[in-house]
Amino acid sequence: MSTVRKAIGLWFETQTRWIYKNRFKTIAVMSIFIASFLVHLPEIKIDTSIEGFLHDNDPVLVAYNEFRDQFGRDEMIVIAINPPNVFDIAFLRKLKNFHDDLENEVPHIDDITSLVNVRNVQGKKDELIVDDLLEDLPETKKEITALKKLVLSKPLYRNLLISEDGKFTTVVIKMDAYSSIGVNEDAGKRKFLTDAESNETVDAIRAVMARYNGPDFPLSMAGSPVMTSDLKRSMMSDMRHFMLMAVFAIGVTLFLLFRRISGVAAPLFIVLLSLFSTVGLMAYFNTPIKLPTQILPSFLLAVGVGASVHALALFYQRLSISGDKEDSIVYALGHSGLPIAMTSFTTAVGLGSFAWAELAPMADLGRFASAGVLLSLVYTIVLLPALIAVIPINVKQTDKEKTRDVLINRILTAIANFSTGHPWKIIAASFILIAVSLALATQVRLSHNPMSWFPDGAEIKESTKLLDKKLKGTVSVEVILDTKKESGLYEPKIMGMLDTLPVLIEKEINNKDLFIGKTIGLSDMLKEINQALHENLKEFYSIPQDRKLIAQEFLLFEMAGSDDLEDVVDSRFSKTRVTVKVPWLDSYVYGQFIVPLEASLKEAFKGVGDIWLTGLLPMFSRTLTAALDSSVKSYVIAFVVITFMMILLIGDLKIGLLSMIPNLAPIIVTVGIMGALDFPLDMFTMLIGSIAIGLAVDDTIHFMHNFMRYHHETGDAPSAVRRTLLTTGRAMLVTSIVLSAGFFIFMFASMSNLFNFGLLTGLTIIFALIADFLLAPAIMTVVTGHTPANNRN
Repeated sequence: MSTVRKAIGLWFETQTRWIYKNRFKTIAVMSIFIASFLVHLPEIKIDTSIEGFLHDNDPVLVAYNEFRDQFGRDEMIVIAINPPNVFDIAFLRKLKNFHDDLENEVPHIDDITSLVNVRNVQGKKDELIVDDLLEDLPETKKEITALKKLVLSKPLYRNLLISEDGKFTTVVIKMDAYSSIGVNEDAGKRKFLTDAESNETVDAIRAVMARYNGPDFPLSMAGSPVMTSDLKRSMMSDMRHFMLMAVFAIGVTLFLLFRRISGVAAPLFIVLLSLFSTVGLMAYFNTPIKLPTQILPSFLLAVGVGASVHALALFYQRLSISGDKEDSIVYALGHSGLPIAMTSFTTAVGLGSFAWAELAPMADLGRFASAGVLLSLVYTIVLLPALIAVIPINVKQTDKEKTRDVLINRILTAIANFSTGHPWKIIAASFILIAVSLALATQVRLSHNPMSWFPDGAEIKESTKLLDKKLKGTVSVEVILDTKKESGLYEPKIMGMLDTLPVLIEKEINNKDLFIGKTIGLSDMLKEINQALHENLKEFYSIPQDRKLIAQEFLLFEMAGSDDLEDVVDSRFSKTRVTVKVPWLDSYVYGQFIVPLEASLKEAFKGVGDIWLTGLLPMFSRTLTAALDSSVKSYVIAFVVITFMMILLIGDLKIGLLSMIPNLAPIIVTVGIMGALDFPLDMFTMLIGSIAIGLAVDDTIHFMHNFMRYHHETGDAPSAVRRTLLTTGRAMLVTSIVLSAGFFIFMFASMSNLFNFGLLTGLTIIFALIADFLLAPAIMTVVTGHTPANNRN
């Protein structure tokens, strides 16, 4: 195996020497190659929509799209108003003006409903009258009193447009299902409303609200479109800050390491080109940046610089001895080219294991982050030698640099002596730590709750809490029943079953925070019509028990001029929806509720028709399960492939397997910390395992590659460890500092999910460095020991 490593090293030397001599040709060709990516940069998009988490062919998203085709969007924007008195003439006039301005100024709106225009169904003799509630505004106290009595008596209005205590009222906005962009020529059908158009709607609503908000008209806004809009705003702000902070942190670290402008400029130039090329590649494939992929820019900046650091560390070390730039860069890549390539491949594998994830943004991250790492490798191997050839570099070391190098060498020598001098103690302590961490890991809880990511006091968070409390929910699950028969919904038995849905649903709730705030469906509309046709008497708020009468009442309703039936039933009266309003909670809670509920409903409606659940809640639940399934699969793929690569690199099965212990230990310790500190396992922290194993193995590869080389020469493990740390140890230290700093900057994010991700990933990288400085040398010392010179190959 050592012969193969030598042959690969010679190949890297030959290629690097050719590039150095043909520097300008290389730069010209690479410029054209890079430009082919950069031209697409302006086309990149950002998507924070809920449906953006799932692949287009995911069954849950397919069902949701079919629902939107039939009934429109289920996502509502709810504006709550808490005036001194809802039933006040001045307030109602202002409400009407507010309603009208929203209707006239806000784009992409399908419908706006408030007390101004909500359906008011009344019966007069044999006539059914359907008109707007405030078609004529009240002018007297008597009219106000009558209005209040009517509003509070209507089940339809309660917890939808008026709170149970009558102190809150709302404006409910339903956005268009389809984009205004027009027909999708490829698919032959219209596109659904885009994320950008949804944000336009939210921004326009906020502009109108700003004119009306005040002590007599206090406004709050909630709903999933508002949340996704705020997430996008926070994401874009954080991404800009993170990129600047990452560049600054990397630049400072590189300067402290090399004390040379070239040592800062060259790696930053390489890594920035890698980043921009990757984003250009995403734009070319029409892949938008989504919530999980927002970590991509900062991640690539931190990860991509590692290859350059390892090459330059050896280059400057050799340059101070030989004084020859060409000889030094050839030596550096000949010596470190193989481990640099292997570390890039293992990092790409760790990330690429997400490429087939069931969660769309995880798959995007897997594909494009791994592509970015490989682009960084290509730029380092091909472009870096050409840049070294053309930029002026000072050959001599200053006295300060020599003093600093002596100090670093002393520290690294002390670490080598300690790890090889007390191997069994280090191994025992490590396994005790791993055992404790595994015990703590059992306490980790699953979670996916985008609302919890916002800091306390955030407007969307507080508004959602308020509306959940006062109006019994801000999100919904849609129950779809398809009888498969034309006019099948006229059957009294089926209408009665739909009417008892709330009771069936309540039986499946096993969480104290989850409750049914309201159900809205065809049966509610029928009871409303039936009551109106029986002199508005309360006892007739019920389901008629005659099929012909049900059909007749719905016909009268349509003839009265209302088109509200279109929102809840198809034209054949075979398929209908029931909207179930619930509070905003963690998706894990929804998952425990959705699955048994759907099974229970299928059993209850067996023989009646097909019944299923769709809407935001099932998508939230699917997002969490898809993230978990994807993470487990990616961990297995990453572990198996990287283990195989380690065995291949080292050329020894036993040592290759043992070398994975320092790679897995940091991840186990991090999960233990999550359990101890109650950090949730969400779609961001789920990424840590595959990312960390891809990054942690980088230092292990550099350590093992050099250790096996020196051990082959000396046969003495302590000596091989010392030589390894004195040559590649410094680069391992610096790359770990750069990587951890690149992730620690996420702790400055405005949202808690990024804070947790940055902190835990940064800690994992530090733990990995400690493992490679202590545990890996200890294991190698015990396993290889001392081999007499005459027994070595």
